Amino acid sequence: MKPFPRPSIRRAVIVVPSLFTLFNLFFGIWSMVLASRGDFYRAGWYIFAGGILDALDGRVARLSRTGTRFGAELDSLVDVVSFGVAPAFLIYQLEFAAAGSAEWIFCYFYVMAATIRLARFNITQAGHSKRHFVGLPSPAAGMTLATFYPFTTTDLYAGAFRYLPRHHTMQLLMIVLAILMVSNVRYAALPRAGVRSVRGLLGLATILFVLVFGLLDHDAFFFPLAVAYMAYGVVRAVFLGFLAEDMEDDAAAIAEPSVIIAGEPERLRGAG
Repeated sequence: MKPFPRPSIRRAVIVVPSLFTLFNLFFGIWSMVLASRGDFYRAGWYIFAGGILDALDGRVARLSRTGTRFGAELDSLVDVVSFGVAPAFLIYQLEFAAAGSAEWIFCYFYVMAATIRLARFNITQAGHSKRHFVGLPSPAAGMTLATFYPFTTTDLYAGAFRYLPRHHTMQLLMIVLAILMVSNVRYAALPRAGVRSVRGLLGLATILFVLVFGLLDHDAFFFPLAVAYMAYGVVRAVFLGFLAEDMEDDAAAIAEPSVIIAGEPERLRGAG
């Protein structure tokens, strides 16, 4: 008898990034189920957990050199659900369902912007080494909405923001997020941690700062952090101007028809 063939280790490793992506989808769907039951707190944190998995799948693919075009397309399709539809559904159930028959339109424009953002990312930035993203990444936008309700349960919100009109604030926030996702405002990518360079040490310090304060008081920390990241790109654009480099190339890439040719280099995942 011929020996039973041993499975290829590389083939197993290739599957790992896609498993992260599919668990991201699982959390997005689970979040919508919980939101439909009125459990907004857990629904928000499951979207946040999906964002962590979205960051990890790209890192795993790059470190193992197992990025595939299939993985890149799967990642974008899942992101539409986890950071487009799921946050919009959460906010609709939380804030807009009982507010009027036309309030869902804010959710539609948010999901539309997230979809356009991911499509543009696929043809302009996917597969390239990134120090910045053009437009607010959809995971950042989704996690901003996801952490809003946990933030409203804190003493910080009750003390400093209780006079804000919550409903109109959410309308404004969804509009601003939608505009920033499809804008040309540049946002810094996740810092790379290391000990061999100043940039690596700063990246490590940033990650440790987020981990420590996130663990100490995640309800009060992550929503202000997300808003600060959102505002960072706008402030940077206002003071430094919209950086023109590579914009013409991006516009040309968007305008040209996309043709898939057999044997073309495969794209790696990235935060869209």
